[in-house]
Amino acid sequence: MRSNSDIAIVGYGPVGQTLASLLGRLGYAVSVFERRPSLHPRPRAVHYDDEAARVFQRLGIHAELEPITEPAIRYEWQNAAGETLLLLDRSAPGPSGWPAATMFSQPELERVLDRAAKALPTVEVHQGWEVAGLVDGGDGVRLELRRGSADGGRRAAADAEREVTAAYAIGCDGASSVVRETMATGVEDLGFAFDWLIADTIPHDPSLLAGVNLQRCDPQRPTTMVSGGPGRRRWEWMLLPGETREQVEDEEFVWRMLARSGVGPDDVALERCTVYTFRALWAERWRVGRLLLAGDAAHQMPPFAGQGLCSGIRDAATLAWHIDLVLRGQATEATLDAYTSERRGHLQHAIAMSVELGKVICITDSAEASARDEVLLSVAADPGAPPAEPPAPELGPGLHDGEPPAGSLFPQGRARDEGSPLMEDTFGGGFALYAQEANPTDLLDEDARETLRGLDCALISLDEDSDAVYRAWFAAHGCEVALVRPDFYVFGTADATTAAAGALVARLRAALTNQDRDEERVTR
Repeated sequence: MRSNSDIAIVGYGPVGQTLASLLGRLGYAVSVFERRPSLHPRPRAVHYDDEAARVFQRLGIHAELEPITEPAIRYEWQNAAGETLLLLDRSAPGPSGWPAATMFSQPELERVLDRAAKALPTVEVHQGWEVAGLVDGGDGVRLELRRGSADGGRRAAADAEREVTAAYAIGCDGASSVVRETMATGVEDLGFAFDWLIADTIPHDPSLLAGVNLQRCDPQRPTTMVSGGPGRRRWEWMLLPGETREQVEDEEFVWRMLARSGVGPDDVALERCTVYTFRALWAERWRVGRLLLAGDAAHQMPPFAGQGLCSGIRDAATLAWHIDLVLRGQATEATLDAYTSERRGHLQHAIAMSVELGKVICITDSAEASARDEVLLSVAADPGAPPAEPPAPELGPGLHDGEPPAGSLFPQGRARDEGSPLMEDTFGGGFALYAQEANPTDLLDEDARETLRGLDCALISLDEDSDAVYRAWFAAHGCEVALVRPDFYVFGTADATTAAAGALVARLRAALTNQDRDEERVTR
């Protein structure tokens, strides 16, 4: 076990696994500690979006993901009578160049992420080690570890205790995070909570309900039916007043619920059933000194927008490059406060969207449901109605120019024509400066070139043969140059002149190195 690490990660679910791989690929000594002796065996999350897929692209794992995932082409809301209230067509790729919605089984995803992390020579994963205490000494963090199994609470003798140190410790340890408790940060809870029964099944015939991803807005029992990855189906039912966990987790109750969809023991095997309490909350501070949070340790949200896991993967992508620049001495520690404000702003948008969808889905009053149906049916019947996709979220205040398109997601197209690789497969990740109909090198003076060389920034010239997705983006935003951060979000834009491009790079340099930045802008 490594006694000194650059980064210690507490928790080894998908967020901790992704963060370990991102940091390990940057060359950092990463030690991961997970209280469970093995990977979690049960399905939990079942969906990730195109932006999460873009992070997995950076990890180089898509060939392994392909056989264990399937795109969700359609997502439909129906009322109790089976009428379509809302239909989302997700057949086109999302802005990150991958399917807009991908379904999977979490144990299978974790096995792929586990292999990727453990294949990196600078990453050590210690499963079956519980963090019993954390001490931030100002110049590093000391972790007190205790060997033992989380399955049954058995603990080894005192000689199976260790202490290790790291420059930073990151809590990816879920809703009951020991790192968050040590930080003593407050929690903002919106008070939106519902209990839902989850049943994961394995159909005997894999074609059973294939491609059906359905939200039944039935006031008698709001119900969700979605893919759980290839060869799996998931049902979710909202608990009604007076129902208890003990009642609904009984298999007879589950089979009665499945029978309402025409499904019985001859059709599926019941893999597991459990009650989840969906909440909407976030930690007020995601960084205190050398302790940081990511994933469910930092936030929880209802599942109705499918953004829980996706938000955690975004946390990992953003935190990795922030902490990289700090450890390389290319940015001040204020950068880590910017991680909090940026991600929290984006996260609050995702939670608000999830809550609003939940308020529509979870209606149990018949009169209120009828009024809802009337509104949604009228919209669905209007051929001129705009698409029902929600607006794209943006980052909160932080390391970007502030005004859109700064802080928004930059698209990913292909390098050339349809058969060419996705653009980010042509360079190693990190910062990228895109120039439309210009050579970015010609737009940069020596100071700007030196700054971007130090950041390993890719210089990308887009011409008439480049993917149309880029031409459309630049035309929509009235600019010719875009400086894109390693997490795919726009730092800022400029015209294709030496003065404008140089000023854009100078703003990035100042944002990373100015210790007297406006604290209100960074931390609010």
